[in-house]
Amino acid sequence: MTQGQTATDGTLKLFIADDDGAVRDALALIFEMDGFAVKTFPEGSSLLNAVAGNRPDCIILDVHMPGRSGLDVLKELGPGFSAPIFMISGQGDIPMAVEAIKKGAHDFIEKPFDADTVVSRVREALAARQRMQNGTGQGLQTFPGEDQLTPREREVLEQIAQGASNKEAGRHLGISPRTIEVHRARIMEKLGARNTADLVRIVYSDTRRG
Repeated sequence: MTQGQTATDGTLKLFIADDDGAVRDALALIFEMDGFAVKTFPEGSSLLNAVAGNRPDCIILDVHMPGRSGLDVLKELGPGFSAPIFMISGQGDIPMAVEAIKKGAHDFIEKPFDADTVVSRVREALAARQRMQNGTGQGLQTFPGEDQLTPREREVLEQIAQGASNKEAGRHLGISPRTIEVHRARIMEKLGARNTADLVRIVYSDTRRG
């Protein structure tokens, strides 16, 4: 275990907080085998303390932990936190995980999880972040209601407007198709769209707000 490791050679740093030691060890092992520098924490407060002095490239948080829960940590890190944050949730926690996405979590991982799938999801998220930082996307033009959308919702809407499926949009943005569905529903609600065709009409409408 690399509890005290700090990567200084370009190695990607991953923080994991889960009160289940077996889950922590399993995740740490698969990510260390994939070349990540991993730090694990049994609860949220110690992770927050570590983040203050050593910002990771990605964070994985369990929804339920003693003391500060995953949602508490997410709230404290704030919506502007640059590293993608994944929430781990059991089947009964999915509504809570969806709520976490609305509050800024990048995506959620359902238990039980497949090791290869988890690593792939994190890798895709980091690749998507790099694409966004490099400005490879053209971005949307001004459209009615755009000020109601979060930056992530704008990215999802751009994919939808380009005709991408949930799976294709998720692959490009580094999030799961289910999370794309969550964002799509939020976007439709905010913009008053009944279906995808409505969304496309809104985005490409010639109407502009004064």
